[in-house]
Amino acid sequence: MGDTNKRTRPKRIFVNDVDRYSSEHIAKFLSTSCVAGETSEEVEAEETSPRGEPAFQLVGTVSPSTKDEKQSFLLEQYTSPTRDELLGHLLECDVVVYNISESATQQQIEDATWAITALHDEMGNFKSRKMFILVSSVMTWAMTKPQNPEETDVMLTEEEFRRKRPHPSFKNHNNLEKLVLKLGRVLTGYVIGSGIQYGKGENLFHYFFKVAWLMQFPKVPLFGQGTNHIPMIHVYDLGGVIQNIIELKPKSKYVLAVDDSKNTLEDIVKDAISMKPEELEYLNINLRLDAFIIKDSFSLRWKSEAGMVENMASIVEEYRDTRQLLPIRVCLVGPPAVGKTTVAEKLCSHYKIHHIKIKEVVEEKIAQLVSGINERIAFVLKDCVGPLGRLADHLVFDILQKKLNSKPCTNQGFVLDGFPKTYEQAKLIFSDEDMENQDLMPEKPLYNKNITPEHVFALNATDYFLTKRVLGLPQSVAEEKHYTQEEFVPRLTRYRQLSTAEETLLDYFDELEIHPEHIEVTTGDSEYTDVIKKITEMVGIPKNYGLSPEEQEEEDRKKEEERMQKVAAEAAEKKRRNEAALAEMAAQYEEWQKNLSEVKRQEHDLLEAHALPLRNYLMKNVMPSLTEAMLECSKIKPEDPVDFLAEHLLRNNQKE
Repeated sequence: MGDTNKRTRPKRIFVNDVDRYSSEHIAKFLSTSCVAGETSEEVEAEETSPRGEPAFQLVGTVSPSTKDEKQSFLLEQYTSPTRDELLGHLLECDVVVYNISESATQQQIEDATWAITALHDEMGNFKSRKMFILVSSVMTWAMTKPQNPEETDVMLTEEEFRRKRPHPSFKNHNNLEKLVLKLGRVLTGYVIGSGIQYGKGENLFHYFFKVAWLMQFPKVPLFGQGTNHIPMIHVYDLGGVIQNIIELKPKSKYVLAVDDSKNTLEDIVKDAISMKPEELEYLNINLRLDAFIIKDSFSLRWKSEAGMVENMASIVEEYRDTRQLLPIRVCLVGPPAVGKTTVAEKLCSHYKIHHIKIKEVVEEKIAQLVSGINERIAFVLKDCVGPLGRLADHLVFDILQKKLNSKPCTNQGFVLDGFPKTYEQAKLIFSDEDMENQDLMPEKPLYNKNITPEHVFALNATDYFLTKRVLGLPQSVAEEKHYTQEEFVPRLTRYRQLSTAEETLLDYFDELEIHPEHIEVTTGDSEYTDVIKKITEMVGIPKNYGLSPEEQEEEDRKKEEERMQKVAAEAAEKKRRNEAALAEMAAQYEEWQKNLSEVKRQEHDLLEAHALPLRNYLMKNVMPSLTEAMLECSKIKPEDPVDFLAEHLLRNNQKE
């Protein structure tokens, strides 16, 4: 009974750097695993239905940049722990997985070496046996030669791991492998020689997928001749190898983890779809390896046993799902001059999708045909052109279908600008001909989901609004857009007639349960801000090409630099404004002082001017008599000088 409890108790597993591509997906795989030997169908069911207690509980370290992102598949996550703290966490685990398989830095090698040494020193305190699994790389086999140099196609196996020779950049990996293989029974060590990993959004092969997805080059670049064989494994299959080692405890301590593919780099790039120097090292490897242990001894639920090339369809689907590369298909309809093209351009810029204007699509196709034309093709084209110089409708629809089925449109998506215009046109363009030939009558019309818009928006406006807008255009613009009075009125009338037909374009989409959304265009929204806001709210966030972890890190770094520069600029601007304000205040104070001095001077001058008549009067009429009295007073020196002065002045005044 005790053994049963022990067997069914979830094992606690530590995985380092679970926010990196390889470790993240290994941890995700192990977190959803039950017991070794389940079928792939059971695993798929587990991922989409409620499950019981998993076989493993996952804990691991994450980098400081992702510390705020809680990984749902982890029981615990540790950010920048000290070595004492980390050792405590490792001692709580049954299995310790250190992954150095993808561009490991010297620091990661040192951390793994420390972990092995620290655990080895603590073996006397173990309550039960523990397992240490080092996920290394087949790059430690890169310089290994066949025992017989003449046998160039011979395959190497795990049995020969003792004579393997590493790539010069992976000597530290090789030394670490030797250290793990020396571990004893209390702390059992396993080394996994992992093939180059792929799947789940890609890492090393991300560059090729991105180039192909964005159609940046006519042909995907190839590094070197491409004839070298690259040992590979799906990252989930690598997780399966780790699971089997934990469950089965194989006798061999060195296990190769590669799939059955024997593909060259050219095979991979041709079928699949500026790399870093250390990544190029992986693509230059040339090895043919045979992993007999995982074939003969493991109950592996292969995700991609035959390799990337044979499973490319599912790998691409994984790539799209993991990176959320979902095309956005939009159709804009509305009367002439309502602003469909302007709105389409803004949507294409926001979502990084393609602007489809029927006139340009047809002109592009004709230009392609004319560029390599000969007399016979010219004769055929002449028969295809209608009496008014226009292509026949069925040819226009065929050209549009091919455009919508092109890689750029199916990968990223598109905005159809004002076309189709009628129910019949939409039916001929979007109907699925293969399904229409079936005998069963469907509940709703069958259509090609790869090219049919998933969002339809009808821009509405009154005739008065549209006419006023057209009349306000410069003559040259009106002629270019066919908005002259002679052209615009018939076009508007034609649109209104089609809108009231028995079966309209919007009716077609309604039948497909793609219900159009009506948006009113108003005078106050000349930049279509409200229109774009309403549409983007309904369509959702952009679902185009996602960034790689390195690109995202670089993008975050640039944003942080921009933020710091903005903060510094704002601080400098604030300081400048403060200094300018102080300088202005000083200047204002100085000016105020000058003005105050001037005011005082003017007041003095004014007082002087006002006092002058009085002064003249006193000098003429008062001062002579007063002066004479004061001189007389000084001679006589009376006891009461004031009374003397008064009497003197009075006597003189009476004499006069």
